[in-house]
Amino acid sequence: MKKSSIFMLLLTVLSLAFCLTGCGGDQTTQQGSADNPNNEQIKIGIIQLMDHEALNQAQQGFIDTLAENGYQAGENLTLLIENAQGDINNLATIADKFVAENVDLAFTIATPSTQAMASKTTTIPIVATAVTSFTQARLVQSDEQPGGNITGASDLNPITDQIDLLLQLCPDVQTVGFLYTASEDNSTLQCNIAKEYLDTLQIKYVERTITNTNDIQQAVTAIVEECDAIYIPTDNNFASAMPTVASIAQPAGIPILGGEVHQVERGATFTKGITYYGIGCQAGEMALDILKNGANPATMPIQNPTEFEYCINGPACQALNITIPAELQQYVITEIDTAA
Repeated sequence: MKKSSIFMLLLTVLSLAFCLTGCGGDQTTQQGSADNPNNEQIKIGIIQLMDHEALNQAQQGFIDTLAENGYQAGENLTLLIENAQGDINNLATIADKFVAENVDLAFTIATPSTQAMASKTTTIPIVATAVTSFTQARLVQSDEQPGGNITGASDLNPITDQIDLLLQLCPDVQTVGFLYTASEDNSTLQCNIAKEYLDTLQIKYVERTITNTNDIQQAVTAIVEECDAIYIPTDNNFASAMPTVASIAQPAGIPILGGEVHQVERGATFTKGITYYGIGCQAGEMALDILKNGANPATMPIQNPTEFEYCINGPACQALNITIPAELQQYVITEIDTAA
C-alpha cells in the first residue's frame, strides 16, 4: 500500500474517533439536562440558633421537602448550613457570610436567627420557622401581608388546649409556674397567652425568667416551692436543658407542661403540641413557591401549624401519681432521654 493511502486511512480513523468522542460528550451533557431540565443551580443558606432536637427536626423537614421536589443537595442544590451554638454574636457573622455568598434564599430557624438575617439584607428572600409571632418579633408588617423579604411558618402552639390538658390530668392545680427566657419574644408571647387564659379560669400563676442556661437550675429550684405545676413554652434554652428541669421538678412532685413533643421526650410530663418536622416541611413548601414559581415573600401570608399531637411521659406520670385517661393512653411514651 502506498504511503499516501496509509496516511489517508489513518486520517479517516482519527476523524471518526474524534467524532465519536464528541458525540459521547454531547450525550453526557444532554443526560445532565434531562435530570435537571433548566440546569438550575440553587444556593440556600440555613441558620440554626442552636442544636436541639426540635430545631434539628425543623431543618430536616425543610431539606426533605426540597429533596422530594427535585432539589437534591450536591446535585442542583448547594446547602450552606450553619449553627450558632446558642451564641447570638455568631448569628451576625453567619448572616454576613450568606450575604457575601449571595445565596438565593435563606432558611432561618428560630427568632434570633431570623432577626439576624433580616438585619443584613432586604433583598434575599428569607423563609423562617420556629418563630411564634412574626409581628411581635418585628419581622413583618402583618401575618397576612408581610410586606418585605420575610415569610415563613409559625410554631405557635395550641396554648389554651395545653392548659386544658394540664387541668384534665392535674385537676387540683391552683398555681402554675412559668419558666422562660426573658429575652425570647416568642416565649414571652406564649406565656402571656397562657396567663390570660388562666385569668379567665381564676387560677393563679408565678414566674421565673432567665437570661441564659446558667440560670436554669436556680430558677427551677425556686419555682417548685411556689407552684403546683410548671409551664415551659417553646423556649430554646429550656428545651436544651429539659433533663435538668425534670431532675429538680419531678422529685419535688411538680408536673411539667411542655411546649412541644421533644420536651416531653427529654423529661417534661406531657403536652399537646406542634411537630417541628411538620413546620419545617411547611417552610420548605414556601421556599419552593419562591424558587420555582417566583412567589414574593411580601405577599405570602405567614402559615400557622396544621399538625398537633399529644405526648405523655409514662414514667413521669407514674412517679407523680397522675392517672392517664383511656383516650390518651395511645400517646404514652416510656423511653425518655435524660442525658443533660
